[in-house]
Amino acid sequence: MSSKDSTKRTLIVAFSLCVVCSIIVSGTAVVLKPMQDANRILDRNKNILSAAGLFDSQQDGDELVAERFSQFSTYVIDLNEQRVLDTQQLEQLQIDIGGYDQRLVINDPKYSEALERQEDIANIKRRVIYPMIYVVAQDEEIETIVVPVSGYGLWGILYGFLALEGDANTVKGLAFYELKETPGLGAEVRNPRWTALWPGKKIYDEAGDVGLRVIKGQGSGDYQIDGLSGATLTSRGVDNLIQYWLGDDAYGPILAQLRETGL
Repeated sequence: MSSKDSTKRTLIVAFSLCVVCSIIVSGTAVVLKPMQDANRILDRNKNILSAAGLFDSQQDGDELVAERFSQFSTYVIDLNEQRVLDTQQLEQLQIDIGGYDQRLVINDPKYSEALERQEDIANIKRRVIYPMIYVVAQDEEIETIVVPVSGYGLWGILYGFLALEGDANTVKGLAFYELKETPGLGAEVRNPRWTALWPGKKIYDEAGDVGLRVIKGQGSGDYQIDGLSGATLTSRGVDNLIQYWLGDDAYGPILAQLRETGL
């Protein structure tokens, strides 16, 4: 057999293997995608429930998630227009609430936008224009509101959910589900002892401004949360994300509407 035939055969075998492997990888991705999507939604819902104090990952099993999350109604809001989107508006934007993931569209200019440096208090660079909020209501009375929040800590962006009481002003809980903070220091934002400091605190002061702050040292009163020892930048990052997302440029006006007129 000539060296030319040997080289040709080798190339054919290599090409065939590449095609077969590509088919296997693509097929596996297609088969696993529904499972991955289901796990992503399950994880999101667990974190929403955790922020609202309705799920304890140490004691509760995943089988409880669907039942407890069924209490929530999901809404998409327009941060630029400061309104809750109706069914027609969602259709125009091609947003399907069941499959919509605001994290996945953060670089799509149709659904997100870059922030000017002076307004980017949380240092997130871009924000989604149409975030989802989650509401529990009984007899048209709002009991719980959960909003997604994010902000830069020490090494990267922290992602979490902040839960409020029906008055859209009293904190019910805070849960971070993704972060890149230092274990034992900034990563203590997940420590139950620290997150237990949040329920009952107030967001807005008498002037209507965001009064809640994460301060250096020990906090007191309705508007102060203890800073994390040895994690000044992470504490500042949490403080900044609260100032941004609950302020006038983000959820502030929507929350004011909920306080005054409901959904």
